[in-house]
Amino acid sequence: MAYAPADRDIYDADSHIMELPDFLKRYADPGLRDEIPEVSYSASIVTDEEVAVIMDQGGKHSDEHVAAQVALGDALIEKSKEIQALGAFNPGDRRTAMDLLGFRKQLVFATHSLRMPFSPSSKLESRLRYGATRAHNRHMIDFCAADDRLMGVAAIPLDDPELALKELDFVLASNLKAVWVPHRAPLDRSPGHVDFDPFWAKLAEAGVPFVLHVGGAPLQLAKAWMNNGRPPTKDWLGGGENLRTKDVAVLHEGPEQFLTMMILDGVLHRNPGLKGAAVELGAGWVPELLRRLDWVVKHWSRNDANLQGLHRTPSEQITQQLAFTPFVFEEVGNFIDQSNEDLYLFSSDYPHIEGGRNPIGRFEASLGERPASVRDKFYAENFLRIFPNARVDRKATVAA
Repeated sequence: MAYAPADRDIYDADSHIMELPDFLKRYADPGLRDEIPEVSYSASIVTDEEVAVIMDQGGKHSDEHVAAQVALGDALIEKSKEIQALGAFNPGDRRTAMDLLGFRKQLVFATHSLRMPFSPSSKLESRLRYGATRAHNRHMIDFCAADDRLMGVAAIPLDDPELALKELDFVLASNLKAVWVPHRAPLDRSPGHVDFDPFWAKLAEAGVPFVLHVGGAPLQLAKAWMNNGRPPTKDWLGGGENLRTKDVAVLHEGPEQFLTMMILDGVLHRNPGLKGAAVELGAGWVPELLRRLDWVVKHWSRNDANLQGLHRTPSEQITQQLAFTPFVFEEVGNFIDQSNEDLYLFSSDYPHIEGGRNPIGRFEASLGERPASVRDKFYAENFLRIFPNARVDRKATVAA
């Protein structure tokens, strides 16, 4: 029996690979391998000892461990977490995990391998930034080729428009289904700069969405904001390298800025076929974003010629072209009431512990007495609006 109910189509907008140390090196161009870093778990709850044991076993879990994970059945999502999870890094095991999870499709993101590609440093050489990017994308292609339910997410930093477009050509020729871009200004430009027009237009033409995701910009606030003369605050896992109280309170600012620039610079207006999603960045900020941008455009278009050609309000553009994943602890039902039911996506975050032990149960509690049509949109239809090629014929699946 699978975790997801058999009578409901559920599309998962967030899951992850837990990369092994050589994730990038193995897939990098030979001339770059010595300069491409190993994937590090130093800022993670995963210990070096755990990783070492897996590497000593040839980069895989033991047969006994895999058997124990499979035996969890529909409790897999509750108890199978992080690098010890079934299918965390082995594509064959991930296929079994998908059988036990029961999701129709699942976006697959990296976890720790994008520090070099997404680095905000202007001093990083482009050959290394984009060489590590290509290695990531090659590995993601291979991992997701094992199961057509896995929708691999490519990574493309925008810092060099010409190289970003070149990498996009590579991605569009692959089986990857979305493009993760960092939600920060690409060094000295807005993401709506004219230099990026060919990039967004090509994505729109190909029907491949862009995605923003936690980790696409620095997680933590500048040290000055944390300096209040009191002992340092630990993160929610008890350490100091992940999200702390102040960090999570303003986590939305980065993606909100990025999407605001995309709208005010006219990117969504010029490319009505361009779709996108903000994933694992919360959704409580979305209703106010719609109200604020409509207000800004209404009043500032009197003086800003860039806004005078917009034929759809920002809230219409966002509703038609974007979607957002709430955290499992957020009240998505209230967000729907404050905005509309077309904006939000289910996500499990498998195998990260942030996704909770029973995300469906948590979201069901938040949706409360709202009708089945709202649930259909949250679990499936909104996902398929952003990823229209992901639709699965459930009757055919059941028959198979």
